Amino acid sequence: MKRLLTVFLAACAGSVPAQTYIPPQHSRPAPLIARGGEAELVQLADQGGAIEYDRKAGWQLAEHRRLAAMLATVQPHRKGTTDAFVISAALDSDPVFGREAREAAKVLARRYGAEGRTIVLAGTDGRADSALPMGSPSNLDVALARVAELMDVNEDVLILYTTSHGARFGIVYNDADQGFGAISPARLWQTLSQLGIRNRLIMISACYAGVFVPLLSSDTTAIITAASSDRSSFGCVADNDWTFFGDALVNRALRQPKPLAAAVEEATSTIATWERDGQLEPSQPQVAIGAGAARWLAVLDARAPRSATAPVGRPANAVLMAQH
Repeated sequence: MKRLLTVFLAACAGSVPAQTYIPPQHSRPAPLIARGGEAELVQLADQGGAIEYDRKAGWQLAEHRRLAAMLATVQPHRKGTTDAFVISAALDSDPVFGREAREAAKVLARRYGAEGRTIVLAGTDGRADSALPMGSPSNLDVALARVAELMDVNEDVLILYTTSHGARFGIVYNDADQGFGAISPARLWQTLSQLGIRNRLIMISACYAGVFVPLLSSDTTAIITAASSDRSSFGCVADNDWTFFGDALVNRALRQPKPLAAAVEEATSTIATWERDGQLEPSQPQVAIGAGAARWLAVLDARAPRSATAPVGRPANAVLMAQH
C-alpha cells in the first residue's frame, strides 16, 4: 500500500512558510480503487478520471463559474495569422505549482503573442485561496475543447504547459484532500486527436514526464519534458517559486529572444548544473521537435519580442545552495 501511494502521489515533501494564510494540505491518503490497486489507477489515468471528496454544492457552482469566466475571456483566431493559444495548468494544489503556472502563462503569452488567448488553471499561489479554476483533468479537457473551438487547427498552435507531481503512468491531479486523479499519455493523445489539435508545443513539468514523449510526438508537435520516463525531476517543494524545469526553461531561457531549440539547450544545461551541484541523479529532460513543428515555430519565434525580461521569484535551486 505504501508503495502504491508513493507512486500515485510522487510527492516531494515541503514545509509550509510562516504566514497568516495556510495553504490547503495533503493529509488524506490517495484513494485505493476497489481491489484493483495500481492497475485501476492506470485505468483511471487512461480515462483522465478523478475521485472527488466532500465537494459542497456551493463550491461546485463557484468552480463552474470560475471556469466559465476564464473561458469567456479567450479571443478567437484571426484569419490569415498563425495564432498561439496558451493553456497553463497546475494539477496539484501545492503553492509551487500554482505560482509556476501563473507566471508561465505570462511568459508564454508574451513570447508567443497570446495575450487574450491564454487560459490559466491553478490552485493557490500560497497567499490566498485561488480565484482561478483548478487544473483538474475535467477542467483541462474543457479548456482544450474551448481552444479547439476558437482556433483554426490548420494554422494555429496550442501551447500547453502543465506542472504537477508525476508517476510512471502520467501526471497526477491532487487538489488537497478533495481531488485525486491522473492523466496518462494515452488520455492526452486521445483528447488532442479527437479535438483535431495538431500543431502543439507541449511542456510537462513532472517526474517521469518523458513517458509522454513516444505517444505525443508527431511531425507537427514539439514536446519538452522535465525528466525521462524513469527519472525524477526536482524543485517541487511546496514553498518554492519554481520547479527546476520551470525556472530553467520558462523563467530564464524562454524570456530571452532566442529560438525554442536554443532555449531548450540552455535550460537543459542549467538543470544539469544544478543537479550536479546538488549531487542529484540527472533528470534527463527530453525534447522532440517534428519537422512540421519547426516550420510553425519559426513563424512564432520571428514574432517574439526582441527584448528579454528578468526572471522572477527565488531560484529553484535556492534550497540546495543554502545546504552547501
